[in-house]
Amino acid sequence: MAKSRLTADIVMHFKSPYCQLVRNFTVSQFRRAPRPSTAPKPAIDIKHIRQNPQLHSQNCLGRNYKSQSDNPFKIIELFDEWKALQQSGRKLRERNNHLRTQLSHTKTFSGRDIADDSPPQDKESALEEARVLKQQISEIEAKEDELNAAIEESAIELPNVTSEETPIGSEPKVVGYINEPLEPNSTPSDSMWRSHVHIGNELDILDFSAAGVTSGWGWYYLKNEAALLEQALVQYALQVAMRNGFSVVSPPSMIYSHISSACGFRPRDQGGEQQVYTIQQSPQEQQRGKPELSMAGTAEIPFAGMKADTDMEEAALPLRIVGASRSYRAEAGGRGVDTKGLYRVHEFTKVEMFGWTLPDFSSTILFDTMVSIQTEILQSLGLHCRILEQPSTDLGASAVRKKDIEAYFPSRRDRDNGWGEVTSTSICTDYQTRRLATRFRSASEGKMIFPHTVNGTALAVPRVLAALLENKWDEKEQTVRIPKVLWPFMHGVEVISKKR
Repeated sequence: MAKSRLTADIVMHFKSPYCQLVRNFTVSQFRRAPRPSTAPKPAIDIKHIRQNPQLHSQNCLGRNYKSQSDNPFKIIELFDEWKALQQSGRKLRERNNHLRTQLSHTKTFSGRDIADDSPPQDKESALEEARVLKQQISEIEAKEDELNAAIEESAIELPNVTSEETPIGSEPKVVGYINEPLEPNSTPSDSMWRSHVHIGNELDILDFSAAGVTSGWGWYYLKNEAALLEQALVQYALQVAMRNGFSVVSPPSMIYSHISSACGFRPRDQGGEQQVYTIQQSPQEQQRGKPELSMAGTAEIPFAGMKADTDMEEAALPLRIVGASRSYRAEAGGRGVDTKGLYRVHEFTKVEMFGWTLPDFSSTILFDTMVSIQTEILQSLGLHCRILEQPSTDLGASAVRKKDIEAYFPSRRDRDNGWGEVTSTSICTDYQTRRLATRFRSASEGKMIFPHTVNGTALAVPRVLAALLENKWDEKEQTVRIPKVLWPFMHGVEVISKKR
């Protein structure tokens, strides 16, 4: 192909309206939170997205990810643009290789291949054309990299594909109950007396006022028996999980923000509210490109990060771990029955279960095991609960399926009929492992494969503690009876009563 024809094609390509749109879209949308070079390299199944754009688009709409519903079609357009660049670049490289062959002759430059029917060309013009071609090829390669980055970021923003077990929409499905209701007939004073806030103040085991001075709204002090009860709940939950084959791990509470994002957690939720506490960086740290740190909202994040950039042994799967940690949530919310007291706080102790499995029915088996552990714990604590198959709009980005267990809170009768979430379990398939570069070599397939991950709350202390106070409160005796399974961890305390 003649030099002028090639140059004209490339110029027209870079001036095309869509190419300009891609350039603007890439800069403004995808580079707002760059991953550091040390971050695990994601390996999203982009081919599946290209081949099933309607599936992924509808999946976004069904999960209330409307702003991402066009991403699958953008990926196709970006990929077509990339293919066009590949074809243009191939022609330029062929011409460039031909020129290099001509210029490499040692006898005379005019000595050309017999089969070459192009017009004679002097050496200086050939060198000039080679320089132009090199620049054009460099521009094409840069644009190809830009398009690849845009495709990858569009794919990363997509949520996992919802399981067939998950109800589509916003209504959960009740699939079971734990224990019978314990609440006596209600009285006009119940809204005050059956609140864990009032009970905690009466028994001198909770202090929200002092925490408001030291830390602000959303923090609290656990005192006396409540502090012991926190430790007892943690030890009991660990005991049950360990009995079911989980190994104990104590995770860090501070993690890199890019690890959190790879697990499906975003700094802001779909409504734009802040969800994550990030650690402010100094100008020097920013200049050095030091990765941003944030406080973990759940131990699921550091647990998943344990195997980032790791090739696991197939024989080690399923690998199940459990650990207690402090969790941090910056979530906002108006004051009221949903946010007062211990129900919605910014910092709390939680026992978390996590596991990696083979990418088959093994993840469902582990999922059911976690729900069974949660059921055993809450049943033995004597709490009336219901088990829910959560709907698509309640799923986080990483989950394909989620079950919640809600306990009954007498103080919440005017909201959600008294029900409040105390545990959650999710199957995330390979969403997290693809973004964290966690793999194993399959002996049967002879290649590297991404395992599935499953996570579940064994016990979230503040809400379970609040439910125990409200449901075990004896108004006549002004006491709270501690469940028998916790006695071994309570240093002889079986009943919480007023201090004399």
